[in-house]
Amino acid sequence: MTLRELYQAIDGDYDQAISVLRLEKLIDKHIRKLPENGVMEGLLAAGQSMDPTQLFDAAHAMKGVCANLGLKRLVEAVSEITEEFRPGNTRKLSDEDVNERIEAIRRMYDNTTGKIRQYAESCNT
Repeated sequence: MTLRELYQAIDGDYDQAISVLRLEKLIDKHIRKLPENGVMEGLLAAGQSMDPTQLFDAAHAMKGVCANLGLKRLVEAVSEITEEFRPGNTRKLSDEDVNERIEAIRRMYDNTTGKIRQYAESCNT
């Protein structure tokens, strides 16, 4: 599997990633690190506490990582949490709604990182 094929499989935007990281080898390096970088774990922990500052920080961090890598579906999904907890914004979602959205993000993230792992294994063989 090529890097472009991976991006097709994960519904990512390769052109966005190349515009940010400039070199395919940097995209490759950083996309392979995504499954272990802890952004999803941070969002899950923040969702457990329902602390607005932690939720904003975790969602914002995940949004940035995913945006830099051109993972548009994840960016769109986590943006809602980012804006829900952005300082100064009025909350619109219940805690239950927030947890449902975090769970949907987790499923999407797990699907994406599973395909990234397959890509990494195919490159190592």
